[in-house]
Amino acid sequence: MSTIAEEFLTATENKAFDLDHRRIINYNIGKYDAAVAKGLAKLINLDYAKRKSHVIKWRVMENLDKFLPEFEANFQRRGGKVIWANDAEEANREILNIIQRANAKTVVKSKSMTTEELNLNEFLESHHIESLETDLGEYIVQLLGQKPYHIVTPAMHLSKENIAELFNQRFGTPIDATPEQLTLKARELLREKYVQADVGITGANFLIADTGSIAISENEGNARLSTTFPKIHIAIAGIEKIIPALTDLGLYWPMLATHGTGQNLTVYNSILSGPRQPGESDGPDEMYVILLDNGRTDLLAQKEQRQGLYCIRCGACLNACPVYKNIGGHSYNTTYSGPIGSVITPHEQGMQDFKHLSYASTLCGRCTEVCPVKIDIHKMLLLNRRDAVKEQLFTKPEQWGWAAFTKMMLNRKWMDFFKGNFKNFALKTFFKKSFGQYRDLPKVAEQSFTDLWKKGHKENL
Repeated sequence: MSTIAEEFLTATENKAFDLDHRRIINYNIGKYDAAVAKGLAKLINLDYAKRKSHVIKWRVMENLDKFLPEFEANFQRRGGKVIWANDAEEANREILNIIQRANAKTVVKSKSMTTEELNLNEFLESHHIESLETDLGEYIVQLLGQKPYHIVTPAMHLSKENIAELFNQRFGTPIDATPEQLTLKARELLREKYVQADVGITGANFLIADTGSIAISENEGNARLSTTFPKIHIAIAGIEKIIPALTDLGLYWPMLATHGTGQNLTVYNSILSGPRQPGESDGPDEMYVILLDNGRTDLLAQKEQRQGLYCIRCGACLNACPVYKNIGGHSYNTTYSGPIGSVITPHEQGMQDFKHLSYASTLCGRCTEVCPVKIDIHKMLLLNRRDAVKEQLFTKPEQWGWAAFTKMMLNRKWMDFFKGNFKNFALKTFFKKSFGQYRDLPKVAEQSFTDLWKKGHKENL
């Protein structure tokens, strides 16, 4: 077992029995469930919308080599610049080059999971560049020195009391401050930063091929400020974020909003098509889009699993997953957690180190049921398990153990040969540690089903 897998098991066992964490996460996801139920009820034909979303994404992934150059050509036509990055290191290097050419020292960032893949904040700080998150949830976890807990709601694991305590320690606000008061304090602290910042960095919810535009959805207006005040705007997006046409936003914006937060539409939806044009009053002097691969083409090459790239990052599968609701986002120790993270991470970061995530599932299928683009998530998890076995990414003792277990389970005589007392002894001896200190081992009956059957049906034998 890899060190990463061992750390995962330790973290999940601790978090699963953290009652305060469970209370907070169940409360927050409960509010999400109620909002989403209302939002989805307003869609006339949800299943049709999901199927259409799936088909569009299928067409894009099957023709990615055509749509990406189309986006690049249209974006460059309006003065934008496109940079292709094979991995996180290359993307960070290109970002640093842009910042250093402009002699910039401060960066404001809107929420972007793609930049979390790059560990961009830490990278920029190591080069003495201040990088500040402006999304309230991201700002809170940055103050705590943590990574986002959730794809959509970075601070979902924190209660309002936790946040009030943090702001009291850092900024001297009242310990009993209300969420409204805390939000106003964050606004006061961040507004000045927008004006001072040299560079704004964002992600992109969608890349629009036919207009060469990026689309950004948000609820706080921080992305608009991050892309308007600084003279340079850098957008970082995975190559899978492409959609064919501007008109497709009429489908994807409502699907993203309802599945992500339960809203009909997010508060701010922006379409950006390059730097400020002649006659325009605001916008950056320079705009760059960095198209990030970082393992995505490895997943694209897997014909059966490439639909993992259809994901629009709504977070619905995380909120539906019984495993996620018990172990939380940080336990995964990956940029993308929950069911969809368990599907894509082994392909993007290596099956050897992350195959264990595909086993962190009940295979209940709830993730597949709620996905707005109909990704067959629980099937993808099974295919990952298959691939791990095909690549022989297991230890010899594990191989021998499963071989013996299979032989015994497929042969009734072998099953009955070992009596209940021996089976209970074997469980206590070999499985107590792996089953966990907080769990009671199952107790095998002293008599097998065959013995009980024979005993009750002697007259028929």
